[in-house]
Amino acid sequence: MELGVALPTSGPLATPAGIARVAREAERLGYDSVWTYERLLRPTAPVSMGGGEPQPAPEIYRSVYDPLETLSYVAALTERVKLGTSIVGALLHPAVVLAKRFATLDQLSGGRVVAGLGQGWMPQEFAAANVPMSRIGAGMDEMIAAMRACWGPDPVTYDGTFTQIAESEINPKPVQAHVPILLGSMTPAGVRRAARVADGLNPVALSHDMVTGLAKTFRSAVAEAGRDPESVTVVARANVPLTAGPLGDDRPFLGGSPRQIAADLEGLEGIGIDHVLFSAIDPDAPGGMTGLDEMIDLYAELIGLVRG
Repeated sequence: MELGVALPTSGPLATPAGIARVAREAERLGYDSVWTYERLLRPTAPVSMGGGEPQPAPEIYRSVYDPLETLSYVAALTERVKLGTSIVGALLHPAVVLAKRFATLDQLSGGRVVAGLGQGWMPQEFAAANVPMSRIGAGMDEMIAAMRACWGPDPVTYDGTFTQIAESEINPKPVQAHVPILLGSMTPAGVRRAARVADGLNPVALSHDMVTGLAKTFRSAVAEAGRDPESVTVVARANVPLTAGPLGDDRPFLGGSPRQIAADLEGLEGIGIDHVLFSAIDPDAPGGMTGLDEMIDLYAELIGLVRG
């Protein structure tokens, strides 16, 4: 099983120096990947998240570094780790622009890109991007098809409902012959879409049974779509605390001390989870290098336990 870490692109540790240090240390320690995410803005008005009652948007969204520019910076500081997005709100961007940015990053990194995409959910972001929320659904299938057309041989053409590309040369092409696309989906419709058009699934791991069940459902849907279930990947995202001491029985799955997390990871071996991404950036953690030092030490302990 591969392991990755989220870069501190938001919250109290989000500085260029902090991002650079975590990227370098993740590679040195033997992690397989580093990840960013996208948030265009933080509304001052309450927002509904996951269909719940409107509430203030999380403080950690006040400042979020752009995911692809950050990974371009990190590409110059690293040599081996994969550079992933978990996730970019694909529908908030023109397909040709987003495809070209990912292709450029793939060139600058020597072919290390993992394109994690999602549809987006915040009405204020769709309004700011001048994109109707009605595009969610069919628009995502088209977005992926148009991006892949841009990455394919010239001349590129695409004639869709939302995207039209006149016969053109679009370069640079990615280094990778096939840039992997993950979909950040957890709903039945989203999992089916990922099974049809994506190379993998990027769900949040809320529990052992939930994430392993989702992986099983995804691979079954891949087979039903006439594709090889072994050709896809599941990257589980763990938005959990990483703590020096153990947490109690009510701790979140994949959260707690390095030893507790290592035990959870052992229970995921061989049952459909290919990669676990840890996003242990605590918005209440102390800022500055002290907090960063503690986080890196815990990541070092964790991978030492897992990899021996």
